[in-house]
Amino acid sequence: MFDLDPGTQMLIVFFALLFLRVPVAFALGLSALYAMWMLGFGLDLVGDLIASGIAKFSLLAIPFFILAGTLMGSLGIASRMIAFFRILVGRLPGGMGLVGTVVCLFWGAVSGSGPASVAAIGPLIIKGMVEDGYSRGFAAGLVCTGAGLSIVIPPSIGLVIYGVIAETSIADLFIAAIVPGLFMGLLMLATLPFATTGRSLEGGSPSLDRLMPETDDTHRAYGDRLWRSFVHSFWGLMTPIVILGGIYSGVFTPTEAAVVATVYALFVGGVVYRTLSLKVLYEALVTASASSAVVMLVVAYASLFGWVVTVDDLIGKYSTVLLGLSDQSWVILLVIMLVLLVAGMFMDAITIMFISLPIFLPVVNELGWDPVWFGVLVMINLAIGLFTPPVGINLYVAANLTRLPLEQVARGALPFLLTSLIGLALVAMFPELSHVLLNAMR
Repeated sequence: MFDLDPGTQMLIVFFALLFLRVPVAFALGLSALYAMWMLGFGLDLVGDLIASGIAKFSLLAIPFFILAGTLMGSLGIASRMIAFFRILVGRLPGGMGLVGTVVCLFWGAVSGSGPASVAAIGPLIIKGMVEDGYSRGFAAGLVCTGAGLSIVIPPSIGLVIYGVIAETSIADLFIAAIVPGLFMGLLMLATLPFATTGRSLEGGSPSLDRLMPETDDTHRAYGDRLWRSFVHSFWGLMTPIVILGGIYSGVFTPTEAAVVATVYALFVGGVVYRTLSLKVLYEALVTASASSAVVMLVVAYASLFGWVVTVDDLIGKYSTVLLGLSDQSWVILLVIMLVLLVAGMFMDAITIMFISLPIFLPVVNELGWDPVWFGVLVMINLAIGLFTPPVGINLYVAANLTRLPLEQVARGALPFLLTSLIGLALVAMFPELSHVLLNAMR
């Protein structure tokens, strides 16, 4: 081991600490400190490196988007959205399966975190799907998959991190991710007919109708029920329009949009729905602070890790190895995607990006790939990793919610894993999917 360069030793120490179940953030920090010691640098650099790593305006989007998503779940905005979509598609084949897919896609526009989305909307969707005749394992698998798309569909915390690392326009990344994200959602819908079991309800699910007593009247005409539901969920449905519309119209930046989303959630909960109370606000702040602290701690220690990667020229060494694998660019792309998929089974998306992107991005530049398209491809890879066994984070959250064995949840997610891999391949083969809206807006 000691014949290896300090950067490579750092990678070995990092994975060894992960194997010993050391938290990711501390594994990053300890392995980076070890490499700095091997390189002969003093600890007096640590504070400055951490401060410079997290003192970036764009990173402010992370805690505010997390807080916005938490508030929308705790203030009843999510339940009203689910009830509206339940009535909207309740008469179509697939019932709550359609609702679950649509809501997961919709929720991605106000969340940006896969595990947070599972926790926020999972219980309601899984319960409704089981009542519609789906197996509990399949319902949990659908939620895991749809929530994974939260890091693809904008505004996405993952895209913010990618934009910061790659020094690429976050607004362009948001626009480019819309069509591929919706395409992945369509593939989820295409999976439903092959997994439905039992009956499929024609009317609204009782458990969801009770969420909105104002619309709980099955004797009313469909159009009347839909309109009443739309009125009561209107402000929640406007959330992604306010956020994304403001970004794309240039009214505010993606970072500022995170603050706008938080203020909007407080306004809707406090003034419109009147579900905001000091207790709810306190609990939301505590939950969002804990989630944000985990993410930002990873970002802080990843800045040390990334500094060692640069100083020891791991970027040059490993990117050269990667470029030397083949003369065919598609072979190199396949290797990169495999690395991301396998890494996604064991680590969270943010850690993977901080470790791998400094090595992959020089390859992207050397081969002349569009960094925006590559960013969308990275997000889809990492989204799939969130629900890929053995340790997809979403699977653990869903297993905890449903009290099912992890293996049963993983089996329920397998059909979606297959269709998602097909979608990943198509987005890789046809970069135009990421350029449709970008070209239209230029």
